[in-house]
Amino acid sequence: MDDDTLLKLAADLGAALQARGWMLTLAESCTGGMAAQYVTAIPGSSAWFERGFITYSNQAKIELLGVDPDTLASHGAVSEAVAARMAQGALARSHAQIAAAISGIAGPGGGTLLKPVGTVCFGWACPNVVEHETRHFSGDRSIVRRQAVAHALERLLRLTLAADL
Repeated sequence: MDDDTLLKLAADLGAALQARGWMLTLAESCTGGMAAQYVTAIPGSSAWFERGFITYSNQAKIELLGVDPDTLASHGAVSEAVAARMAQGALARSHAQIAAAISGIAGPGGGTLLKPVGTVCFGWACPNVVEHETRHFSGDRSIVRRQAVAHALERLLRLTLAADL
């Protein structure tokens, strides 16, 4: 996933958001603001990007996004339950109409048998929709993070373009 591909994806998302009159918010953990970096690299993105939350620690997820400590304790930070709540929390704590959340294990360490390096959980939220998914990416830390950003932006684009919202 090269820079040009990620920038085109961000630009396409921005055009779709602008056409709908929506603003975007992001909640990022393992990507550390990389999704926001590509979004804000697009000239004029202030018309459709409202804010981002970098919530690397569990405490930040609790304090900034309202993730329930019990959800973190029972599912772990890298889980669909937490990613969905991160997206919902970002949406509730912004003026945006659509949100994405990314939480994962980019490596090279930190993986377990149940959640190996490359495991990334996503959450997306917009009016009347909450989606979540787990993906397993391969490659080094940089590649895993880029793949995670691409996947989050691709799903945001699909949700924004969906006719039934």
